[in-house]
Amino acid sequence: MDIDIRKSIINNFKESDIEEIKNSIEESISDKDEITLPGLGVFFEILWNNSDDTKKDYILQTIKKGL
Repeated sequence: MDIDIRKSIINNFKESDIEEIKNSIEESISDKDEITLPGLGVFFEILWNNSDDTKKDYILQTIKKGL
């Protein structure tokens, strides 16, 4: 069985509002459940792909500070 995680996650959240997406992200982080990491990765990929160079630099600087 071949599962496309990206498509599945995007379809699961396509009709969600901002608050639902925020709650899902915060819940995933607070639960520290590694099964949610692929979903967070898809959200990050969407963020990255929809950011200009200035936003990407901000994201990278924020990640670096957190490490």
